[in-house]
Amino acid sequence: MSVHALTLIRMKSELPPTLRNLARYQYGVVSRTQALRAGLTEDMIKFRVRSDRWRVLHPGVYATFTGAPGRTAQLWAAVLSAGPGAVLSHETAAELLRLSDKAVASIHVTVPRQRHVAAIRGVILHRSGRAVEAVLGGSNPPRTRVEETVLDLTQVAASFDDVCGWVTRAFARELTDQERLQAAMRQRTKLRWRADMHELIVAAAGGDHSVLEYRYDRDVERAHGLPEPVRQAAFVGPDGRRGRRDRLYRDYDVVVELDGRLAHPAEDPWGDKNRDNAAAVDGQQSLRYGWTHVRWHPCATALQVAAVLRRHGWDGWPRPCAPGCPVGRALARLPVTAGR
Repeated sequence: MSVHALTLIRMKSELPPTLRNLARYQYGVVSRTQALRAGLTEDMIKFRVRSDRWRVLHPGVYATFTGAPGRTAQLWAAVLSAGPGAVLSHETAAELLRLSDKAVASIHVTVPRQRHVAAIRGVILHRSGRAVEAVLGGSNPPRTRVEETVLDLTQVAASFDDVCGWVTRAFARELTDQERLQAAMRQRTKLRWRADMHELIVAAAGGDHSVLEYRYDRDVERAHGLPEPVRQAAFVGPDGRRGRRDRLYRDYDVVVELDGRLAHPAEDPWGDKNRDNAAAVDGQQSLRYGWTHVRWHPCATALQVAAVLRRHGWDGWPRPCAPGCPVGRALARLPVTAGR
């Protein structure tokens, strides 16, 4: 057992039983109010601080152990400093809920709207009329539920692509579902991008697992009348490994893979090649598009996908998404439908 752990045990053993149990639950952190309620006096608290048995983390919030506090102790200190009804939220809740893969330096805390809370060092304060209803039951330290966290983050997002990223990540990681997220939306009278988010949630529930996939579905496929593909289609490679194809036009043996910095930031290029090779083994033609193709050239991308689909038997025609769309000028040059 580490020296820090032994010290923590010794310091907790000097506390009254009620406060000792509370400190254990709160990762060694207690507030002045909690200490006084447990039977300590102001002088007893001051003595512990002066003798370095306790360490001040925020005014009126103490670590009952020596050494640097860990991440969870820091989070508890922020919540206790913010006072009654405070709950971890936004990026900090996302960190704890596996919605985000990294911790942000500042700790985000939401407090009830009616309370005035003074600025806290290292803490970003938010106010909400639903702080109590939004908390995840039994969470330690208290944090907002997944659905509330997603909606909080969408409301402070700089762009709709950022909104899309939070929503699709929540679905891709199976942290929520369409019913729960839409129910949370109905509880909010004010919500930016409400109509767009309803569409986005339906798309994410149907298999759009990234910003890039959502844009492909909206700006390439539906905007130009391409046939409906299978999303996240399962396959087994020649080596027996299982995987998923972003889009599979099953009737035409055409695969579309969507790779980009926002879509697959840690993608292994050899994994890309293996998927393409597996598609070839299955007799399928694989197309691969990145952020630039879908974000900045959706019409040209749609035209290329349509041309390949027609060579593989699609007897439909893409449609221009707007006046001046390149698809309208290029229809006559599309290949004749191949027989199947």
